Amino acid sequence: MKKLKLVMVGNGMAGVRTLEELLKLSPELYDITVFGAEPHPNYNRILLSPVLAGEQTFEEIVLNDLNWYADNGIKLLLGRKVVKIDRKARKVIAQDGTEAEYDRLLIATGSNPFILPVPGNKLDGVIGYRDIADTQMMMETARTHSHAVVIGGGLLGLEAANGLKQRGMDVTVVHLSDWLLERQLDRTAGKLLQGALESRGIRFRLNEQTEELMDNGDGRVCAVQFKSGDVIPADLVVMAAGIRPNTELAESAGIPCNRGILVNDTLQTYDPRIYAIGECANHRGIAYGLVAPLFEQAKVCANHLAHLGFASYKGSVTSTKLKVTGIDLFSAGDFMGGEDTETITLSDPIGGVYKKLVIKNDVLVGACLYGDTADGGWYFRQVREQANISEIRDHLMFGESALGDVGHQGQNSAASMPDSAEVCGCNGVCKGTIVKAIQENGLFSVDEVKKHTKAASSCGSCAGLVEQILISTVGGAADVKPKSEKAICGCSDLNHGQVRKAIREHHLTSMAEAMRFMDWSTPNGCATCRPALNYYLISTWPGEARDDPQSRLINERAHANIQKDGTYSVVPRMWGGVTNPSELRRIADVAEKYNVPMVKVTGGQRIDLLGVKKEDLPNVWKELDMPSGHAYGKSIRTVKTCVGSEFCRFGTQNSTQLGIDLEHDLFNMWSPHKVKLAVSGCPRNCAEAGIKDVGIIGVDSGWEMYIGGNGGIKTEVAEFFVKLKTAEEVREYNAAFLQLYREEAFYLERTVHYLQRVGMEHIKKAVIEDAENRKALADRLSYALSFEQDPWKERIETPQLKKEFDRIPVKQLETA
Repeated sequence: MKKLKLVMVGNGMAGVRTLEELLKLSPELYDITVFGAEPHPNYNRILLSPVLAGEQTFEEIVLNDLNWYADNGIKLLLGRKVVKIDRKARKVIAQDGTEAEYDRLLIATGSNPFILPVPGNKLDGVIGYRDIADTQMMMETARTHSHAVVIGGGLLGLEAANGLKQRGMDVTVVHLSDWLLERQLDRTAGKLLQGALESRGIRFRLNEQTEELMDNGDGRVCAVQFKSGDVIPADLVVMAAGIRPNTELAESAGIPCNRGILVNDTLQTYDPRIYAIGECANHRGIAYGLVAPLFEQAKVCANHLAHLGFASYKGSVTSTKLKVTGIDLFSAGDFMGGEDTETITLSDPIGGVYKKLVIKNDVLVGACLYGDTADGGWYFRQVREQANISEIRDHLMFGESALGDVGHQGQNSAASMPDSAEVCGCNGVCKGTIVKAIQENGLFSVDEVKKHTKAASSCGSCAGLVEQILISTVGGAADVKPKSEKAICGCSDLNHGQVRKAIREHHLTSMAEAMRFMDWSTPNGCATCRPALNYYLISTWPGEARDDPQSRLINERAHANIQKDGTYSVVPRMWGGVTNPSELRRIADVAEKYNVPMVKVTGGQRIDLLGVKKEDLPNVWKELDMPSGHAYGKSIRTVKTCVGSEFCRFGTQNSTQLGIDLEHDLFNMWSPHKVKLAVSGCPRNCAEAGIKDVGIIGVDSGWEMYIGGNGGIKTEVAEFFVKLKTAEEVREYNAAFLQLYREEAFYLERTVHYLQRVGMEHIKKAVIEDAENRKALADRLSYALSFEQDPWKERIETPQLKKEFDRIPVKQLETA
């Protein structure tokens, strides 16, 4: 099929990110031509400030080198400014006469610095601050001149002032407002920031207007005169008073513009063949100047360029982080507040700490932090996800780590962690490695961090902490979304909720059918999406959807836990942790016969046989003659029990029998993640029910049920759910809750994270308050489990399935 022609005007971060996303979705759809006005490949513009300050080099901030364009078949035309779009002939024309025809055109021309309309604004030494050329000029000027004036006390202006001061210049910042960063900070925080910068030797002229830039007689600026009459020396004047969307090219082509090129939710302009993205685009009245919204736009634009057509851009919540080493500043959302908002403030001027949180209708809508920004990433997530904070309001000001006091123990804040602290236990990755990878490779998303460091790429439990580190490192440039909005993987832009909805509403029952219907970019999927799709299919359509063994992880395929030496561990099921002499003899006989190197009691009251060879697994299962313990899968694991009222002097209820019954109820249940239960016969809680996915505690008048606990890497205390009178009620409520979790949770989402995402009230309404729905949920679980078989028994009795464990003879391997 003949390829379409895609031309992109502009070679900046937003445009190239769109191409990256497009190449993931449809790598063969277009012949791509890129015009770049600068003589450089795509680079990280937000890191120009560290380059100016001498903390990084130009080479270190390049995002896509020339080889990347060549490897992807992209024709790159550098140093060629496009001056005309001929919409009738569908071609663009560059200043040097170069032409390129298009079927689709992407305008990514960015913005221009606003140059004050004052006398002398065209003198030598008067520049904006937008690109490498500006940065190089500042660095060269700093080597030969002394006095710099930065006009504008916004983010860019302060970063320029800090860099020039680091280069040895005498720097004055001129600003119209009463305080610095008035769009990002309130007055108190702005004054604290001013004090910190003044301690570095930077001077400020606030509430001051520039009247004229004075000439030294040779055509170079030598001083700045203010309307007050004051004059200060200036060998260099940096205009950082704002930006203006670069719409000149679009306007000349008759494309409607109004403070940016007008685009709809698909990033299309008035001409449906032409898209616009980045700082040059106006979406719903806003032209974004921060990187994170532009990356969100890039995904949507790529989706439509790839002819998928289901994504839409609704706007972005932004956050800000000042890139001045040693000064901690973070703001997000609407931190100024209004008549219908409440404000919580912590102010410690002596200690240099200021925090302001703005709340509206029990939702955090804005945060302004100075001096202590460790929880900036966490606050940003609360703002973006519009989480209800009513239960944690009293602890909100003290950050995520304080939530342990109310049953929501938080992770250690990313910003305060030392570089040597291990973040990813699965792959042994420390914080310093992650930060270095982010800075050196220009990473903006957790997926990119995974690829470069392997952090969060195994069990995924550290993904939230990796996201915090990302936000604390690059601030508002971080490409982060709530779990509910994140794509299932790189093979699709659909999130988990959209995938589940499509499977349910369109009755999709096979992997191939689902991928075709949802336009999967990779025909066979990947190791991330295949297990998730497989789970969604079999849990949505039990008895119809066929389990796909090749879409399961190795432990679930082998139905045993693989160990580091390639052998496996086998954990037979002991209902409620109860066994008998016959089972113990069989375990001992098997351990001796197959030379099992270690027999160990687990924390879940089971016996683990470690070091079993793969080819021995079927015989081990057969001779044990016990059900699978499912200790290897995203499934029901164990129901831990205490002795209870049958033997214990303190026992109030028969916890052992209830534990056995619950484990039988849930046998063979696959779930989004592993599920563990515990039943304690009295409030002494010997079975540790308080840190289980479902914990049951016996009291004099019946049973208390808790949900959402986790005793893993990050311990989470389960939350009280309901008090029940009988064991039969416990079994029904437990089945209903776990079926709701099976139907609504995302793959690899533990019950604690599911609970935090949907809220306790949602679960109570579905299980406690609606008796009819509760029974229906329990019945659906029972129906789903009626189709499941014990995988060990199934593989013993089915020769075709047993073949997977056959050992290949050495001679056959040599001739293969």
